[in-house]
Amino acid sequence: MGEQTTTARLRVSIVALALCLSSGTGFADDLRIEGAGEGLDIVQALCAAFMADHPNTYVVIPPSTRSDGGVSAVMTDKVVLGRVARPLSLAEQAHGLLYTPVFRLASAIYVNPSVTITNLSTTQLADIFTGRIVNWGEIGGPNLRIKVVRRQEDESTIVVLRETMPKWSGLKFTDRSKLAETAQESIRWVGEVDGAVGIGTYSKILEPRVRILIIKNATITDQAKAFLAFMALPKAKALVTNMGGIPLPE
Repeated sequence: MGEQTTTARLRVSIVALALCLSSGTGFADDLRIEGAGEGLDIVQALCAAFMADHPNTYVVIPPSTRSDGGVSAVMTDKVVLGRVARPLSLAEQAHGLLYTPVFRLASAIYVNPSVTITNLSTTQLADIFTGRIVNWGEIGGPNLRIKVVRRQEDESTIVVLRETMPKWSGLKFTDRSKLAETAQESIRWVGEVDGAVGIGTYSKILEPRVRILIIKNATITDQAKAFLAFMALPKAKALVTNMGGIPLPE
């Protein structure tokens, strides 16, 4: 059974726009999109390209107010579009919000450049975030205290890690960890603080500021790869459609 080592870009987590049928309260020619900070650099680039094609519309992308802030802004008719990095709850859907996935981002584990370690096992990773390992020197790194930066439990990266990463389903973050309210806050803290480690979604904006770790024990079998490839075939999508499902676009 063939296996491959994968990087800490572990699984995909949806970053999407939540659409509401109500009208926004901004200027007629302005489009304000509030919410999650995940993939913000990509959203900004997409908006710039949109404005180039639609010069009469000015798109405003405020700093992150988290997914909850984006949903709240749409539900209260403050904006028409909100940025979310998680699916809508049943209660949110009941308010008439529409959920439209626009792109996916991979999850990443990243560290301050002062941390010379390039890879970890899934066990070491869990021990770091629970506080069992407190110094990078314990696992072959520099003599630096580990400073864990965590995210909220309902953020997509945490949800994905709990569902897919070994030892993470019931993991309790160390009491000495620091909570980052937004993706940008997490990146900034990890980039500025020696010994820091954080969790977030991967995009090119990470690379100049932090280092992405490789997770040695995160593997995918040949059979699993073949199954995922099959799911993208027209025959698989036709089966989903015939059963009443809606296939995802490429």
